[in-house]
Amino acid sequence: MGVAQANNPLHGITLEMILSQLVDRYGWERLGGMITINYFTKTPSIKTSLKFLRKTPWGRKKTETLNLRTRFS
Repeated sequence: MGVAQANNPLHGITLEMILSQLVDRYGWERLGGMITINYFTKTPSIKTSLKFLRKTPWGRKKTETLNLRTRFS
């Protein structure tokens, strides 16, 4: 079980942490331009965005992919 997670770069990182980092780096408006999700542009908040991303696999995947492409130190 531990071996499967060893190669997962998102292991131990919550979706809330990912979203917060992206918002801090890009801001809501730019993030909404990078990933077309209305919750990022029309009603930007961590709470509503997380609710949407948890229910929408494609949105979560795009958000996680952008996080992986953005190098946070």
